[in-house]
Amino acid sequence: MHTPHGAALIKNFTHDVAGCKGTWTMAGFRDLEIARIREQVGSGRVICGLSGGVDSSVAAKLIHDAIGDQLTCIFVDPGILRSGEADEVVKTFRGRFNIRLVHRDASDLFLNALAGVTDPEVKRKTIGRLFIEVFEEEATKLGGAQFLAQGTLYPDVIESISFTGGPSVTIKSHHNVGGLPDRMNMKLVEPLRELFKDEVRALGRELGIPEAIVGRHPFPGPGLAIRIPGAIDREKLDLLRKVDAIYLEEIRNAGLYDAIWQAFAVLLPVRTVGVMGDGRTYDQACALRAVTSTDGMTAEVYPFDFGFLNRVAGRIVNEVRGINRVTYDITSKPPGTIEWE
Repeated sequence: MHTPHGAALIKNFTHDVAGCKGTWTMAGFRDLEIARIREQVGSGRVICGLSGGVDSSVAAKLIHDAIGDQLTCIFVDPGILRSGEADEVVKTFRGRFNIRLVHRDASDLFLNALAGVTDPEVKRKTIGRLFIEVFEEEATKLGGAQFLAQGTLYPDVIESISFTGGPSVTIKSHHNVGGLPDRMNMKLVEPLRELFKDEVRALGRELGIPEAIVGRHPFPGPGLAIRIPGAIDREKLDLLRKVDAIYLEEIRNAGLYDAIWQAFAVLLPVRTVGVMGDGRTYDQACALRAVTSTDGMTAEVYPFDFGFLNRVAGRIVNEVRGINRVTYDITSKPPGTIEWE
């Protein structure tokens, strides 16, 4: 994306040098992957880790199309989701897709384990460990599941471990990369592992998933925990949910949601002096982030006009008690990652 005539260079190599025909389609991938899933799973039972985001939704629908009721989705609510998301996930997958779904509210477990944790990698690994432990518990209750399905994508693999065992470094750990404890005695089903986000969206459309889900901005597995630098607690999470909801509402109202790859708010571990009416405040600051991207590997800041940013900032400081300062993050990827932690 950032090399002059980069797409032409790759096309010349693949078509003229390597002799590829260019006949690959997402419909063909869908059919091939359904056949692969059936071959891998056989008559076994599969548990799918479901978050309600694009990746896990597409993975769940693809696997359900392949094996039907052999699939049971487990939705773990870790208490670090955005406002109303848990209810939305249950409604969509039980109601719309008629997929078997277990809903586990594990918010107390996650928030207690994360209390006082400030290091981003420790946060991610703690969340990943707990997800696996909860899956293990639910798998035991269900009994007989031989496979765990995940919506792991290629960028997750690249940033966590080398896909081919090469020398690339770990940028940040993704909780759904790296395998499972031996004691679980389950094999992984990862049908999206070699796809980028734009390809996953195209696959979702092939599967007939509604645009409201397919076109949704990416949301990280560790959720709001990595959008609050430093230690998290319920009060901070509630504060961030309110800020994030206002920000996304204004983006949708402005007709900009589909033009942006990912937009979200970050609650900063900073208190600043402010003025509200005739009084002094000493409250928290937040940052807004919005980027454009094709595959998530690189990203550019979205160029909002100042009128939009002023409107959003005004709503946030007036409607969210505890926030008195709003900033906009203009860092590209690289050097920054899209998420703050």
